[in-house]
Amino acid sequence: MKLGLIGLGRMGANMARRLRRGGIEVVAYNRNPEVTRALAAETGLTAVESLPELVAALAPPRTVWLMLPAGDITDTHIEQLQSLLARGDLVVDGANSWYKDSLRRAARLAAVGIDFADAGVSGGVWGLENGYALMLGGSAAAIARLKPAIQVLAPGAARGWLHCGPVGSGHFVKMVHNGIEYGMMQAYAEGFALMKARTDFNLDLAAIAETWRHGSVVRSWLLDLSADFLKRDQALTDIAPFVADSGEGRWTALEGIELGVPTPVMSLALMMRFASQGKDEYADKLLAMMRQGFGGHAVKPDSD
Repeated sequence: MKLGLIGLGRMGANMARRLRRGGIEVVAYNRNPEVTRALAAETGLTAVESLPELVAALAPPRTVWLMLPAGDITDTHIEQLQSLLARGDLVVDGANSWYKDSLRRAARLAAVGIDFADAGVSGGVWGLENGYALMLGGSAAAIARLKPAIQVLAPGAARGWLHCGPVGSGHFVKMVHNGIEYGMMQAYAEGFALMKARTDFNLDLAAIAETWRHGSVVRSWLLDLSADFLKRDQALTDIAPFVADSGEGRWTALEGIELGVPTPVMSLALMMRFASQGKDEYADKLLAMMRQGFGGHAVKPDSD
């Protein structure tokens, strides 16, 4: 199989490495050609410096897999590919795109006979060695065509990947996956913060995390990662208390509202990320002033 790959960020580059290890031919394009050339020297993939060159290097019917940031950048590249590809070609969006964008893009490409599949990809920086969990949406024919690459990227040929359903379903399942991830991360963070606050017990958080990794009902890969960094630094004094949100948590919360399905844990976890970004500072100031107004409570001046 010969696959066109667009986007060589950390995950895209590691996917290219895994594909090459599995014997998949890769033609790669990145907006920074130096990145592509360096990866070509390392892995033997074919480096190109433009989208027309990438398309020309693939024999019809072509398969082009995008690993770009969600939103306008992905839209721009798909628009360009639409004018370069031909009927029967396949475009795969492997980024964390909103599933409704995937439905829109699929309809646009279908109008000119180009197939589309959406691939939710999970595994982070560990996917290169352990394989990626893949959640795929698209036609049966599209997924069958992708199967050689999917089986190389996944943890095993018959595990760690799923054809979830029609176009949009892969990114929908990945969106929910990330919403669950938000909730799990928040629960761990709150639990360890609670234990750290009980200073009279002098709890060894690293030892607790390590104990929970074995036989506990709360064991998980997130706990494994937590145990690892707590061994190195329990105080985390050099870490800023700022947690970004990539967008999928927002989409999950909104989907719960649209479908009328209660998702309080995932939604509150998203709100806590907003709080870490300073988006509650003005509200906190108002709360302090209200407490002073009705009860005469002191207001702490801003030290900045």
